[in-house]
Amino acid sequence: MNDINQNVNGGSVFRVDKFVVPAAAREEILTKVRTTHELLRLQQGFVQDFLLEQFSGPGEFNLVTIVEWESQAAVDNVVPIVKAAHERIAFNPQETIARLGVRADIANYQRVPG
Repeated sequence: MNDINQNVNGGSVFRVDKFVVPAAAREEILTKVRTTHELLRLQQGFVQDFLLEQFSGPGEFNLVTIVEWESQAAVDNVVPIVKAAHERIAFNPQETIARLGVRADIANYQRVPG
């Protein structure tokens, strides 16, 4: 598997965050996700984003976010910006996820050629 900071095919990078969110945590998580995505949309290299909520089917992840970036360089540039913004508002994503009993699966993806 490729290192998380490599996009061997070049082009778009997709950040996909999948969450198992307990009902009691839904509103807080959605608020935090929306706030973060408002910031992401303002960054250079941002292409598009999606906030998806499961409404049927057997899957375990009930909340999924997808952000498309035009390149790995754009992803690399936005990481410290988001981190600093979170620090300014005293938001620690890992602490929040643990406190609310949320399970997360977070990774960067690229298109499969062909």
